Amino acid sequence: MSKVLYATMRALPGKREEIARLLTALADDVRSEPGNERFVVYTLEEDPDFFHVEETYRDEEAFKTHIGMEHGKVFNNAIKTLVEGGGSKVVFLTHIA
Repeated sequence: MSKVLYATMRALPGKREEIARLLTALADDVRSEPGNERFVVYTLEEDPDFFHVEETYRDEEAFKTHIGMEHGKVFNNAIKTLVEGGGSKVVFLTHIA
């Protein structure tokens, strides 16, 4: 069964472009992971400092592999001083229909 989640984060004042650059680079890396099926980055139309990332992995094992990847660790470390709360908020989803 696929592992599906979304992550959100709000850029601190003046940090939106840096977050967008980091997320774009991360997207390229994550999309190259063998178990990644979807990694799409958005901002809210009415609030461009708020980022929303949709992610799907083939299965739990692919997600665990993703969590261990160096590029994700580098990204999470880099955003500590760039987003509210020092990191993203992750929500896991269960497919029902």
